[in-house]
Amino acid sequence: MDNELNGKNVLITGGASGIGAACASALAAQGAHIIVADRDEAAAVRVAETVGGEPWVVDLLDTDKLEQHRLQVDILINNAGTQTVKPIEQFDPADFRRMLKLMLEVPFLLIRAALPHMYEQRYGRIINISSIHGLRASAYKSAYVAAKHGLQGLSKVTALEGGEYGVTSNCVNPGYVRTPLVESQIAVQAKTHNIAEDQVVSDIMLAKNAIKRLVEPEEVASLVTWLTSSKAAMVTGSSYTMDGGWTA
Repeated sequence: MDNELNGKNVLITGGASGIGAACASALAAQGAHIIVADRDEAAAVRVAETVGGEPWVVDLLDTDKLEQHRLQVDILINNAGTQTVKPIEQFDPADFRRMLKLMLEVPFLLIRAALPHMYEQRYGRIINISSIHGLRASAYKSAYVAAKHGLQGLSKVTALEGGEYGVTSNCVNPGYVRTPLVESQIAVQAKTHNIAEDQVVSDIMLAKNAIKRLVEPEEVASLVTWLTSSKAAMVTGSSYTMDGGWTA
């Protein structure tokens, strides 16, 4: 599969850290040109320079601009995300709307912007970094769970519409991944549940896992890389779990 992506342009949202940065590295190794989309300019530039790509410093929540945008990319990876952990009755409606905008509306707008080019060339790969919370729920995560469940549906509709044009659309659904987002959750969960931080990992995050460790970003990137390959040309409308046995 070496250099299979030569000449392909890949856009990765939230590409400056965590899963996004791992995907940038893995896909660049296959010859792809990487566009690192992130609001953190310094981090986006750093990752782009590392993989020989280019940064796109962007506030994805400025959706008015995205509505007018058109993307000349061959592979789109919707990865940008955020988290807020609170009971529903304490959840700020503004936070709820912001999270749905970033993790559901923005992927829709970027898919919408990318499809005309993909349809014209009769090739495209759309990979949505969902979560195990796109398939299962956890308490105190109403916005995140709602957004990721919605992303699953969006991905399936995209697969049905894009199939005749050679465009595939799939979700990757990891459990808890060792990323800054997850690490920041540990302290919040500890406070919410009034337990020690190490208990958050063992008793909450990994409680249902058969394999008792966090997923590494590079492991997620390896699955994403396979989904971009010619070997996955018949894989579309699917959701791939990488959860250490959580959903089993």
